[in-house]
Amino acid sequence: MEDYLEVIYMMFEEKGYARSTDIADHLDVLPSSVTKMMKRLDEQGLGVYEKYRGFVLTSKGKKIAKDIVDKHQTLEDFFRVFEIDSDNIYEEVEGIEHHIGKETTHCISSLVQFFENHPEIRKSYLEYRKKL
Repeated sequence: MEDYLEVIYMMFEEKGYARSTDIADHLDVLPSSVTKMMKRLDEQGLGVYEKYRGFVLTSKGKKIAKDIVDKHQTLEDFFRVFEIDSDNIYEEVEGIEHHIGKETTHCISSLVQFFENHPEIRKSYLEYRKKL
């Protein structure tokens, strides 16, 4: 469900709309699966689904989706600032983001900010890590 919310939110931010076919393509699922999830999100008050017209996030749905997108970005920033070289960063972030809470996300975010604001300490850490 979080993946759907994240994709719908990002599509709305980018295009102003989220069509079932676009969501299905992005998530590599069948359009019928998207329709089922949209109905489920509607039932949970996270969006409004109108047959043949699409889907709109409610304020509650937008807040949850934004939190998910922010968590994803925090983890990508973490990989970047620590120069974690991975061919599958997107897949790794997708796997991690569903298993950490707000406090952990906040700690990772503040750590990333700390290293960005103290490049000399970041450099020292990266040199230390190379020696291990």
